[in-house]
Amino acid sequence: MKLVIQRVKKASVKVNGKIVSQIGPGLVLLVAVEDRDRDRLGEIAEKILKMRIFENNEKKFDKSILDINGEILVVPQFTLFADCSKGNRPYFGQAAKPEIAKPIFEKFLEELKKSGLKVESGIFRAKMEVKLINDGPVTIVLS
Repeated sequence: MKLVIQRVKKASVKVNGKIVSQIGPGLVLLVAVEDRDRDRLGEIAEKILKMRIFENNEKKFDKSILDINGEILVVPQFTLFADCSKGNRPYFGQAAKPEIAKPIFEKFLEELKKSGLKVESGIFRAKMEVKLINDGPVTIVLS
């Protein structure tokens, strides 16, 4: 799994001009899935939920999404696996095939929802318009 984690003030996803999900302060997770991820979903979700990337009163990264009772927007994005080492067209061979990736992505959402936080998502395989206001900016890549 490859993730781009962005701390946001708010975010939304539109499909066909209609907002399908939106959140307030929290995290946007751009997620690319590999076949081998199915056994690590709980571990990855826990890492994100406990990651201290929100500021305390002294402006130090000391609080997690759980500590601030934030919201999470998860967006499937296989293009994170783009391999541009050869030629001019990205190769996405590391990404799981859609029929494998979708159930893994959905299980990942379930793992995050166990936290009790508001967890929204984009639509798998849809052409999405993602709008966000990055807070900080804080952007972290996990792979």
